[in-house]
Amino acid sequence: QVQLVESGGGLVQAGGSLRVSCAASGTIIKINAMGWYRQAPGKQRELVATITSGGSPNYADSVKGRFTISRDNAKNTVYLQMNSLKPEDTAVYYCYADLSRRFSRGDYWGQGTQVTVSS
Repeated sequence: QVQLVESGGGLVQAGGSLRVSCAASGTIIKINAMGWYRQAPGKQRELVATITSGGSPNYADSVKGRFTISRDNAKNTVYLQMNSLKPEDTAVYYCYADLSRRFSRGDYWGQGTQVTVSS
């Protein structure tokens, strides 16, 4: 079994900062890409940021310059530091990981953590 467990969401005022974390556990041979997606009410899930196993990040245009994704391979953990938050960043944030296991490779998702930015 594989689990992705997110933490760190919450309520913050516009202009503030939050950091969300996601730890992967289970029988994992290798974690390839990891990242974050988000889904606001009434909207489709969208990419926020991803990071390769080598540490190369990719960001949605809407968060460039404000969010920073990082990972700790020793802890199987990915982080998203969110600065200068805006009300439009309000969403459920989902952790994602492309995992290689002994006989398979696939995408895994966390349960989501709510981020609410008040104006």
